[in-house]
Amino acid sequence: MSLPPRVWITRTQPRADITARHVRDLGWEPVVAPLLEVRAITGAMTTAPSPGLVTAVALTSPNTIKAIGSDLLAYRHLPVFAVGDTTAEAARLAGLTDVRSAKGDIQALARLIARDIPTGTVFAPGAKEPAGDLPALLPAHRVIRLPVYETVDTGIEAPQDIAAILIHSPRAARLLRTRNLGQATLAVTISEAASTPLNGHFNGEIRTSPTPDEEGVLTTLGNSPSPV
Repeated sequence: MSLPPRVWITRTQPRADITARHVRDLGWEPVVAPLLEVRAITGAMTTAPSPGLVTAVALTSPNTIKAIGSDLLAYRHLPVFAVGDTTAEAARLAGLTDVRSAKGDIQALARLIARDIPTGTVFAPGAKEPAGDLPALLPAHRVIRLPVYETVDTGIEAPQDIAAILIHSPRAARLLRTRNLGQATLAVTISEAASTPLNGHFNGEIRTSPTPDEEGVLTTLGNSPSPV
């Protein structure tokens, strides 16, 4: 009996292991080998704005909660806007109460904030190299960005004999341009921003998730093809 085709899961831990379980349920063989590692920036919150001067908090990744954890509890009296359901759930588990999910990407997050909080100061702790420009998307607000974590290249090489690759960020897609992707024939990305770096650098099919979330990525990957 033929073995199921192998799928390279490039996203950071601990979400990579969760994705692997879903991929296996679809009949593929997951290979967890993150391209990026998340590292908290020591002492980042010492320069955070006073909770009394902030109108709302914006979160674009569960990595933010992982990096600063209980420090966010000082802001739990404020509305917290999360880019998607995964980030929203992480915020609730951290003890934040008024959490609102944009169920999308950074543009959807900006639209939700603008609708619910027309003006004011938005505290946006997040990545050292953010995937989008939230201040530009919220011109009527004062957005205070604070890098609290960074993602660094793990240096890992592409696994052998992979049929497909799952890509959850533009940064990971850019790193793939420096790897030998062998015989991979399919790349599934979480967004157009994560697809663009692969154009001209990947010889196989590139499929973009219709929604920027895990469910969309898995649906786009689909069930494993029947073994030949």
